Amino acid sequence: MQNPDITILKTEILSDNWYTLNKVTYSILKKDGTTETQSREAYDRGNGAAILLYNKASGTVILTRQFRLPTYINGNTTGMLIEACAGLLDHDNPEDCIRRETEEETGYKVSKVKKIFEAYMSPGSVTEILHFFIAEYSHDMKTKEGGGLEEEGENIEVLELPFETALGMIDNGEIHDAKTIMLLQHLRIKGIL
Repeated sequence: MQNPDITILKTEILSDNWYTLNKVTYSILKKDGTTETQSREAYDRGNGAAILLYNKASGTVILTRQFRLPTYINGNTTGMLIEACAGLLDHDNPEDCIRRETEEETGYKVSKVKKIFEAYMSPGSVTEILHFFIAEYSHDMKTKEGGGLEEEGENIEVLELPFETALGMIDNGEIHDAKTIMLLQHLRIKGIL
């Protein structure tokens, strides 16, 4: 059910180059009973999914490292970011998407994934809902090298790290990707690793 206190008045496309940047003008009924007109920009890149692969026997996790331009232009001197595997849903459901992305990026073919939650990652400006998953992995699930798709310009390094090392990388600033921090902390809070 839509919020009766909000009325969308106009939506303008500001950019449709990579994804869509809209300027939305709306009226909002305030607590004091008055109505105010506001405009905001919202970036629509679609919804996504992220996964953290973990191995209980070895106490390890699989992460990726790749260049992320937005971090580079905002102070990350190398532009490289250590992350959990993730991707856009495109036209898939979240489970099919994350299985596909896991194989493309990490080379691991997982069949059993567990959805743990979903979250808006930057609700002030981005429409995306991210679906979060975890899955156990073993080395016999590795079917190829991973590294992403060349036609998508992906150049992804696959990292297998001890879980405790990955947690320490949050503390020392080597990992500062929100989805990755959330997934690593989930494993710790739930006592999975």
